Amino acid sequence: MNRSHSMHIFARSFAAAALLFCILAATRPMAAQQPYHVIDHWKLGGTGGWDYLIADSAAHRLYLTRGPRVDVVDTTTGKLAGSITGLKGTHGVALDPEGKLGYISDGGSNAVLVFDRATLATVATIPVGGNPDAIIYEPATRTVWTFNGRSKDASVIDAASRKVVATIPLPGKPEFAVVDGKGTLYDNIEDKNVIVRLDAHTNKVTATWPLAGCDSPSGLAFDVEGGRLFSVCDGKKMAVTDAKTGKSLATPDIGDGPDAAGWDAVHKLAFASSGDGILAVVDASTPAYKTIESLATQKSARTMAYDAATDRIYLMAAEFGPRPAPTPDNPRGWPKMVPDTFVVIVVGR
Repeated sequence: MNRSHSMHIFARSFAAAALLFCILAATRPMAAQQPYHVIDHWKLGGTGGWDYLIADSAAHRLYLTRGPRVDVVDTTTGKLAGSITGLKGTHGVALDPEGKLGYISDGGSNAVLVFDRATLATVATIPVGGNPDAIIYEPATRTVWTFNGRSKDASVIDAASRKVVATIPLPGKPEFAVVDGKGTLYDNIEDKNVIVRLDAHTNKVTATWPLAGCDSPSGLAFDVEGGRLFSVCDGKKMAVTDAKTGKSLATPDIGDGPDAAGWDAVHKLAFASSGDGILAVVDASTPAYKTIESLATQKSARTMAYDAATDRIYLMAAEFGPRPAPTPDNPRGWPKMVPDTFVVIVVGR
């Protein structure tokens, strides 16, 4: 074989290898940047709407607020394990770190129901402010906080005495809240487009920060280690805020009609679930805050819970009938849920 022919074959082989390398290099980041997919649907059926949900990783349980009850799902089987009934209009569930008690914000009765997590039996009912919505356990002071939409304040419950020890006025209608575990809380104020910082040791608001580029903030997630807050907003935006200074860091794109957020501390990812059926995944490992995935789930899957132990995301959804014309009883023309279509959507890697 002559030298020129050998060089020609070598050049062709090198070019082919280079092309293969480029193809692999181009596809690997794409796969890495879209890690999540829908892996299951748990068809629970029944009637009634829903609001927040929370995962109990250690007990392999998922608590779902379903109007007049809270359903408890076994996450190892996807089956209903029990229900807490006798409520009027549930919004959220908080869990103590000992794994013993749970707390339900029952907006319809302006109260918090305390239940035994082993038996699901009611332990106590505690009156709080008007229409308690978000609820969270604050471990440093061993208190339970409800953020009350109608009275626009926060009720602070001492977990030991099961009594309200403080009522804190807020600058507007509160939405979801998060804690740092050391006595600081943050809460979105939906109708003012701000976020407030609260001190659980003094029971006072210590800062009020505007959320730039954010309309009607609802769901909220917290990167405690990195000191960043992730608020989901109308207008298909997520507001990323410095938890120390209140400075706006970014406003990445998300779905339409969001209501919940989540944070994955291992992979540095922020999540936003929205009513249009999109689960947005934002890469928070770099200052670009790029939205790396917009996963189609199901329309109405606006609320979510992230289970850090399994790296799974749980969303609730159902099918709805046609949108009716507005009436005095239904001024916004909300469509009716189709009975027995309620599902929990399981998302994972």
